[in-house]
Amino acid sequence: MMVTFAFKKEKSSLLGTIYRPIATVLFQDKKSGVFKPVTMIIDTGADYTLLPRFLALSLGVDLNKDCRRLKTSGVGGEEMVFFCKEKITTRLGDWERKIPLGFLDNDFIPPLLGRHEFFQTFKTVFDDRKVSFIKSLLGK
Repeated sequence: MMVTFAFKKEKSSLLGTIYRPIATVLFQDKKSGVFKPVTMIIDTGADYTLLPRFLALSLGVDLNKDCRRLKTSGVGGEEMVFFCKEKITTRLGDWERKIPLGFLDNDFIPPLLGRHEFFQTFKTVFDDRKVSFIKSLLGK
């Protein structure tokens, strides 16, 4: 089975028109158990999945009780991250994964789909302004 998403066309003040690889991933609310969709940039440079702070509330995550604080650094500099103590359940198509998840102490970053225990468990193909996830031997 394969799940495919078209890149998102956007304007860039620096580059003109750009195309970003995106995917809609379902995240399970810790309190209600309901799966909620989040459209994310597929970030091959992100070690793990990061969401903006405001999404914690809608996913039933208490940043003070359910997370530990740590600092992370990247292209944008150093940021505070609320890293979940327990993995969160996600779905992509029919596939389910429990993944490590962090919330940046910032509401202005886009959700970033990281590699660790998620898209590295699929064969991930970027081609012709589309990204496809194909179940690999590592996928469960």
